[in-house]
Amino acid sequence: MATQYGISGTTAKGIAASVERVVAEGSLAPGDALAPVRRLADDLGVSPGTVATAYKELRQRGIVVTRGRGGTVVAPAPAVASRRPPKVPEGLRDLAGGHPDPRLLPGLVPPSRLSAGARSHRSTPRLARLEDAVRAWLGSDGVPVEHVTFAHGALDLVGRLLSVELRPGDAVAMEDPGYHHLLDLVTALGLRMIPVAVDDEGVLPEAVRAALRSGARALVCSPRAQNPYGGRFTAERQEALLGVLREHPEVLVVENDHASAVADAPLRTLSAAGLPRWVHVRTVSKFLGTDLRWAAAACDPITLGRHDGRLLLTSGWVSHLLQETVYGLLSDESTRALVARAEETYTVRRNALVRELGDRGIEAHGASGMNVWVPVRDESAVVNGLRSYGWWVAAGARFRLSAGPGVRITAAELEPADAARLASDFAGVLGESEATYGG
Repeated sequence: MATQYGISGTTAKGIAASVERVVAEGSLAPGDALAPVRRLADDLGVSPGTVATAYKELRQRGIVVTRGRGGTVVAPAPAVASRRPPKVPEGLRDLAGGHPDPRLLPGLVPPSRLSAGARSHRSTPRLARLEDAVRAWLGSDGVPVEHVTFAHGALDLVGRLLSVELRPGDAVAMEDPGYHHLLDLVTALGLRMIPVAVDDEGVLPEAVRAALRSGARALVCSPRAQNPYGGRFTAERQEALLGVLREHPEVLVVENDHASAVADAPLRTLSAAGLPRWVHVRTVSKFLGTDLRWAAAACDPITLGRHDGRLLLTSGWVSHLLQETVYGLLSDESTRALVARAEETYTVRRNALVRELGDRGIEAHGASGMNVWVPVRDESAVVNGLRSYGWWVAAGARFRLSAGPGVRITAAELEPADAARLASDFAGVLGESEATYGG
């Protein structure tokens, strides 16, 4: 094994670095087994304890997992190899990316007045007028806004919070299926993921309860436009979840409202019920521009202090140029009108696709947002089959932990007439692969 894959080293850190390198290079793929501790120790001429320490470090960093008698294997999504989507083949209609329609995004115009001089903004990290706008924006949806902060996108904020709140090996309750970049982030932090099933109303209360009883110290969930399933909290689901969370006041609840203004669903937030530890996160990339790497968050005072304390030690603050651009767009009447039109358009397109698939007997989920999740038995057969018709959709593997297979279709640029054609082609693919399709 050591010779075959190029694993080397005489210390635990050296061996761990060698394994990480071969995983990053692809010589060891997800699911591949590493040599048993004693065998690798013999091959390298070191003690079994040295190899055991190396394997422990690799587990903590999310590069390998241990499966009891199944031994130590490369993690399904190792922290050194993100679940990046495959390249879109030339000539295909791309419905896999999860991106908004560029025609429904405002033009990005940087502010004409730059920050004066080269002074640090650590003492005033947030523009007062943007902070006021954020309080009005979130507060109108019932989110408590006494404590707010900014970050370089939702992933930046969630990653920072989890890194200060938890330690490698701690567990996080994650939506399943869920947003693949968040799944990769949690793995990269060396944290364990406990899958929480979702339906059209978001995370299932009993699944959350089971995860918290299993030791999850944080819950990451979406109140609407859940990616990839499209679920949104109803009033009943909101109340049921709060009943579960009140039993675990020490758990940090991270609410990722990533599509907010174009989600086509009212916000049923978990943040307004007096939970001790919570954060509500919003980004603008889905309706103002994918290049605006900015997020706003409201949270409890402990969470604010921990987040901003770590931010101060790293980037210090979010660029005031970026803040000026975001403020200019959020306060512009024509932009607000465009965002409203985008929400209406995405609703029509998503509903058209769900309806067209349903008319052909194909189960599809998409109660909010711009994505539709279609359960299938064989993801590869469906993806490749639709490819032959000129469509490119996302295989569900990179979104799933233990959930059943499916494909994600982004309907943001799919006109209703195209939705009918796609649904017809989808039915044709299923007819061609009846032996492997589960719907």
